[in-house]
Amino acid sequence: MIKRVLIWTSAGAFCAMFAVSTVANAAPINPTYTKDVLPILQQNCQVCHRENGANLGGMVAPMAFNSYENTRPWAKSMAKHVSAKTMPPWHAAPDHHGVFKNERTLAAEDIETIVKWANAGAPRGNPADAPPEKTWNTDGGWTIGEPDLVIDMGEQYFVDDDVQDIYVDFRTTITKDMLPEDRIIKAVEFRPGSKVVHHIIALPLGGIAPGNEATVYPDDIGRRISPGTNITWQMHYHKEPGPGTGMMDRSQAAIKFYPKGTEVKYELQGEPLGRFDFRIPANEANYSIKQEFTFNADSQIVSLMPHMHLRGKSALYEAYYPDGSHEVLLDVPRYDFNWQTAYQFEEFKQVPKGTKVVLTTAWDNSADNQFNPDPTETVGWGHPTTDEMSFGFMSFINESNESRSMFGGGGRRGNRGGGKGFDLAGMIKQFDANGDGLLQKEESPERMSRFFGMIDTNGDDAITIEEAKAAAERLGQRRQQRQGQQSSD
Repeated sequence: MIKRVLIWTSAGAFCAMFAVSTVANAAPINPTYTKDVLPILQQNCQVCHRENGANLGGMVAPMAFNSYENTRPWAKSMAKHVSAKTMPPWHAAPDHHGVFKNERTLAAEDIETIVKWANAGAPRGNPADAPPEKTWNTDGGWTIGEPDLVIDMGEQYFVDDDVQDIYVDFRTTITKDMLPEDRIIKAVEFRPGSKVVHHIIALPLGGIAPGNEATVYPDDIGRRISPGTNITWQMHYHKEPGPGTGMMDRSQAAIKFYPKGTEVKYELQGEPLGRFDFRIPANEANYSIKQEFTFNADSQIVSLMPHMHLRGKSALYEAYYPDGSHEVLLDVPRYDFNWQTAYQFEEFKQVPKGTKVVLTTAWDNSADNQFNPDPTETVGWGHPTTDEMSFGFMSFINESNESRSMFGGGGRRGNRGGGKGFDLAGMIKQFDANGDGLLQKEESPERMSRFFGMIDTNGDDAITIEEAKAAAERLGQRRQQRQGQQSSD
């Protein structure tokens, strides 16, 4: 177990409304709760705003909207937030309306209905006009339904009273008793074991950050998992320090498999589009960097998820096609660290071989950013929330179904070894859990284990920055040699 204590002050979030309203009629002249507002809440809000509502990466709605008595006190606040479109929490540009299947927006008529109702004093109306009470999945509270396997981080951990921000790492193994044979994952859902959990990364299952939903793979797509798989739990806890604020945690993950014997057509692949080499100047209000990925096979993009920290300002994914055309895949003009969304395409985006995806991430490190911990500080990559990150996670499928190597093959560029593959020195920064500047074997991600000995040239079970850079150089030379041989053939 490895622990690092950090300091962070975070702004809280108000609430979460959910789904896409499909109401197309004009707003009523004199709306009431029972006839007009309650249907909107059932369709868009109650998935979170109810007792034991959805936990979106640690974001839990602080109030229930499943009765008039509970809802009426929040009428003015609801009107304010839906008018400003800060609720529901959705940050893709309006041009993308209808593109992503998990879009969380309200129709203009619904917004007008809530505002009219609040301004009129939030009248209840006739109880006979109310629709039937909506029922919710009760399979142990899991939104994915009854899971086939539930695992946890292996032990209870107590977050001490004096802690404000802390990272703790755990490691567990999926044994043969738990999983006798290889299975294909259909869905994964994380459940924080306490309200002080800020985010969870549990490789190779995935993770949750504020605002994330459960991962449900589309039909005929999945990920294979085997008995003996090691799960690395990177736990981030945050709370207000003080006497009596300590809390015990034992977070869980639920897994749902495809039926035994199922062979899906596609294994989901991923590209992090990450950079580790940036430095954001102090007091800079609009600092940006780019990173690229080129598809080496005809593919289909499934989802996109930008990730930065408190200074994150915007994210833009663009596609440059082999025929010379260009398309904006996703524009997030107002990135919000508290609501990190994986934007899932309603229809997978077809990208032919040779398509280049360019991600531009931007930060606001000025005093105008209300979430900025310290605008006078030059900031680089780091685990703490007071540092920064730049990732543009992209999930995709193609006919090759080859698990992507962390060493490249995608023609990446952007100060990442000149297109020679993933920045191995950056991997040390990302997974160096104890902060000693080395990547220990037990810290390395699952997909790196079979290459560890190749990189660790002195055999001391730890990879240095110099060893990582040398390995990247060797790999680049080999790739150039192969390309030269292919050209001569």
